[in-house]
Amino acid sequence: MDPDNNQAELGDFLEAAGLLSYDPAAITRIYTGHPQRLFRRLWQTLVPIGLYLLGVGFDWLTGRLKATEVARSRAKEAADLVASLGPAFIKAGQALSTRPDIVPPLLLEELAQLQDQLPGFDSALAMACIEEDLGAAVLDIYEQLDAEPISAASLGQVHKGVLKGGQAVAVKVQRPGLREQITLDLYIVRNIASWLNQNVGLIRSDLVALIDELGKRVFEEMDYFNEAANAERFAELHAHNPRITVPRIYHQATSRRVLTMEWMEGVKLTNLEAVRGIGVDPDDMVNVGVNCSLQQLLEHGFFHADPHPGNLLAMADGRLAYLDFGMMSEVSRESRTGLIQAVVHLVNRSFGKLSKDFVSLGFLAEDVNLEPIVPAFEKVFGQAIEQGVSRMDFKAVTDDLSGVMYRFPFQVPPYYALIIRSLVTLEGIALSVDPEFKILGAAYPYFARRLMEDPDPTLRQSLKEMLFDGEIFRWQRLDNLIASASQGAQLDLEGLLDQVLSFLFSANGGLLRQQLVDAMVGRMDAMAWQTTLRIGKRLPERFQPPGLRRHRLSEAAEPLLDLEPVRQLMGILKALPGFEPQMLLRRLPRLVGEPELRQMGVQLAKGLAERSMVRLVRDVLVAA
Repeated sequence: MDPDNNQAELGDFLEAAGLLSYDPAAITRIYTGHPQRLFRRLWQTLVPIGLYLLGVGFDWLTGRLKATEVARSRAKEAADLVASLGPAFIKAGQALSTRPDIVPPLLLEELAQLQDQLPGFDSALAMACIEEDLGAAVLDIYEQLDAEPISAASLGQVHKGVLKGGQAVAVKVQRPGLREQITLDLYIVRNIASWLNQNVGLIRSDLVALIDELGKRVFEEMDYFNEAANAERFAELHAHNPRITVPRIYHQATSRRVLTMEWMEGVKLTNLEAVRGIGVDPDDMVNVGVNCSLQQLLEHGFFHADPHPGNLLAMADGRLAYLDFGMMSEVSRESRTGLIQAVVHLVNRSFGKLSKDFVSLGFLAEDVNLEPIVPAFEKVFGQAIEQGVSRMDFKAVTDDLSGVMYRFPFQVPPYYALIIRSLVTLEGIALSVDPEFKILGAAYPYFARRLMEDPDPTLRQSLKEMLFDGEIFRWQRLDNLIASASQGAQLDLEGLLDQVLSFLFSANGGLLRQQLVDAMVGRMDAMAWQTTLRIGKRLPERFQPPGLRRHRLSEAAEPLLDLEPVRQLMGILKALPGFEPQMLLRRLPRLVGEPELRQMGVQLAKGLAERSMVRLVRDVLVAA
């Protein structure tokens, strides 16, 4: 064996091991300068990939690929091949499983089932890694550490142990040589993606950008300092929630390749008998998980992108434990608001506006012709919406939407791909507990509460769109929205009332405010006219104005508070759990001071003055 080649390969190995962040230019420089290891890995990967593609090409030429069973078999074969090629290919397959704009539906379905599980590695290598990174013997750090791992994944494996202080811990150790293997495979996959982009016209999306995004995330996942920071940030964001717990990080026994965290004693949510065995209701746990996920997505914008069964544990004290914070993602406030707006347009069946939402959210370029996309959306969502949001089948709808995204020039943003992966995984866990579970039904109360309570001006406008049909205020929609919001966990009734009243008396509720003014003008004018008639009728007939003689007194006017808008609102609020009329009375002083209410007073005075002038001329001074 040539010692110069060995030395060059060792140089590649050490240089790749020193990369702390994803740098495509640096990786290219490493492997183009010293190609020995690259050629060996290319042989290991391109030969099986080439043989697979030859088989698919033969099926396509002979027409066999048109048969669904053959296509599905080839899709499963592709997923198995990806799994056999190692961590980087597994991660790439998982990334593609959330990209319906690139991958055909059948292959998408198979890639979505890719498991991030590999056999464990030699425990002696794990112990050597711990000692090298932490700078001390294993038994100087841990009172006890199991040699055999309790679980293993593509990036590392977990050992159970006890720290010197007596704390039970889980110790995550990275696979030896992982960073070097990942960089080499990412280099290969990136070049395959570049060739496909240049030579396959059917592929519209930038595959190189997808691989670069994947590389960035994998490098973040390989840095256990980053995972530790993610766990602590997640714990801080959910510190107010007594039903959520996160393992404590022990920094004195943590490095880039070793992560020591609190041992969480619990059972997987999907093990129903075990969950019930510790005295916990699985349905309740699922509700806790769904509400936490929605809070992550729509409130904090920092979410766990890999909530598979092994990362969610039910604990005997009723808490839900989140584990493994290597794969996290963020959603900007603008994107969160955009997602809520899209749901409003979906519920209102405004498919034209929904297609524009996909532009603002980054799915479609601004110059794309939306005309053929609108009927496609109507076909996908129309029937599902008729059944009601709470009964929509999320998986079925996303599958249908995947077909639309594959046919039209969509490009799925990375954050959305991870959201879908997160929600589909969560729904899969929930369905194992309750076969009738619908994640959109479970999510709608939280969505409704955010729409009602969030003072964000954009969401105020979305709320107006939801409640108004042209110039008509739809009380039933407000009733449905408030009823849905009241079903969610952690309902802030006082806050909900404040936001409802603020909206009704704000500029955003302008049309409703005008209806209230008109109704009050009509009722107060009627009351004033009856008072005028009573006074006038008591005068001697010769002193009565000519117009009064032909009018008769009517029955007593209805109370001012029985105005239709007020009566509707009270009817809706009375149905809320814990609502008392005094809650509204307490808010009257504040409402009187609101600029919008003062403006309503001006409009009311103006309306009454106009009515009074009309009545004076028409009903008092004119005889007939």
